[in-house]
Amino acid sequence: MSYFEGRSGERYDRRAARLNRGLFRRICRDVAGAVPRGGAVLDAGTGSGHLLLQLARIRPDLRLSGVDLSEDMIGIGRRHVREASLQDRISLEVADVADLPHPDGGFDLVVSTLSMHHWDRVDRAVAEFARVLKPGAELWIYDFRFVSTRTLAAAVQERFPGRPMRRTLVRALLPFPVFAGYAI
Repeated sequence: MSYFEGRSGERYDRRAARLNRGLFRRICRDVAGAVPRGGAVLDAGTGSGHLLLQLARIRPDLRLSGVDLSEDMIGIGRRHVREASLQDRISLEVADVADLPHPDGGFDLVVSTLSMHHWDRVDRAVAEFARVLKPGAELWIYDFRFVSTRTLAAAVQERFPGRPMRRTLVRALLPFPVFAGYAI
């Protein structure tokens, strides 16, 4: 059994919601300011959907989708979506970031928060993100600042030629930056 299943999944959901609230609030403000009116956002590695729930409250015009490998986390997320009466605005699916169940060019922004360190194939995930993004749209990845980004940088160079990868240290929970954000 993985850490994200059953009672462990419920405990993780409660802890993550509390500990990541500040980080998600900051990311939501940034996303809200970057996505065009009526735009579509994909949260890759959404867990139980807390980022999307916050974003839905800030920007009621957005179409929001989330994917995660864990059936239990998606189940918990769907429950949160129902409880918030946001089923018509937030769609959650069990899927691998390396094989997204979405058509080409459908999203104005792909965001991923604290999941890259779980990806087996960063290069395949970046290729999928490039496929589902509209031309010129951005990819934002947030993870712990100590996670190696060599494979991410190589994949970005291949799939987003000529576009730089910007790294920003993010303070959200503690006085020192625990997280880093990568914008492509």
